[in-house]
Amino acid sequence: MKEWEKNFRRVVPYTPGEQPKNANVIKLNTNENPYPPSPKVMEALQAVSRDRLRLYPDPTASVLVNAIAARYEVEPECVFVGVGSDDVLAMAFMTFFQSAKPVFFPDITYSFYPVWADLFRVPYKKIPLAEDFSIRPQDYYPANGGVIFPNPNAPTSRYESLEVLEDILQHNQDVVVIIDEAYIDFAGPSALPLLKKYENLLIVQTFSKSRSMAGMRIGYAIGSPGLIKAMSDVKYSFNSYTMSQACLAMGTAAVEDEEYFQEMIRRIRRTRDMSGQRFKELGFSFPEPGANFIFVKHERSKARDLFALLRENNIFVRYFDQPRIDDYLRVTIGTDQQMDALFAFLKKHL
Repeated sequence: MKEWEKNFRRVVPYTPGEQPKNANVIKLNTNENPYPPSPKVMEALQAVSRDRLRLYPDPTASVLVNAIAARYEVEPECVFVGVGSDDVLAMAFMTFFQSAKPVFFPDITYSFYPVWADLFRVPYKKIPLAEDFSIRPQDYYPANGGVIFPNPNAPTSRYESLEVLEDILQHNQDVVVIIDEAYIDFAGPSALPLLKKYENLLIVQTFSKSRSMAGMRIGYAIGSPGLIKAMSDVKYSFNSYTMSQACLAMGTAAVEDEEYFQEMIRRIRRTRDMSGQRFKELGFSFPEPGANFIFVKHERSKARDLFALLRENNIFVRYFDQPRIDDYLRVTIGTDQQMDALFAFLKKHL
């Protein structure tokens, strides 16, 4: 090692899902929405003038913040936006997790959490999920430096009720609790109503899944004004202009087209329900899905072997070579045609 290399910060990075270069694949590995965003999104992009592009965007992202605030019936002071929910979550780690006590999150969860914790030198403890992949609230009662978990969880797709969430909040009123709701639109009620009771609650959502805008990188957080101001102060300490003119215009258009949004949710849920039945018929089992993917395990075939075989035939799903879940595949819900092709292949092979 060279002398100057000794000053590097070294972490084990997050590994994103594979993005195949070949366009002729059935891509069910990264939980993207199989349908395009609202037509109004492209109209908004076309309306962005060349003159606007030479100017810095509004650092407060007020047009998008106001649209999100109106959609969720909160004050604009309660909304923070960033470049995808990963940017928002990273900002939250830097802002709120400064205690010497460990931050708690599940042992099977979004694998970026330990990466951020290592990067920002945040102590953490992985809390084991129950055998059925559920969260046990009592495991989060001990003293900690903060709590974060997705709901629905990833990669299990399991959704926890508001009663479970409130139990955790009631026992953690001295730290910030972050609920990562990337997939909430495909599940049950959001934890948003709990914001009225808990000032230490931060809810993070994204445009990447239900709003079909993974390529634009838009995420947001909703919380008390105190939490949002603290995050904004951290943001402005190193990058004031995080959202481009195009993102602001397109994101606002997406939020305002409620009819299209609800139709896409219904379509994906319908395909998910039909896919669940077809998986069962082929000998798969899975936790009750609450996201736009299903976490499946086959009674005879090993997940690693199925993953490789599918990939060889240009069908991409996600495999996690990790303890407790190395028998499972995470399968994103695609179009009906994509799912038909997947099941035709599985039926032939199995």
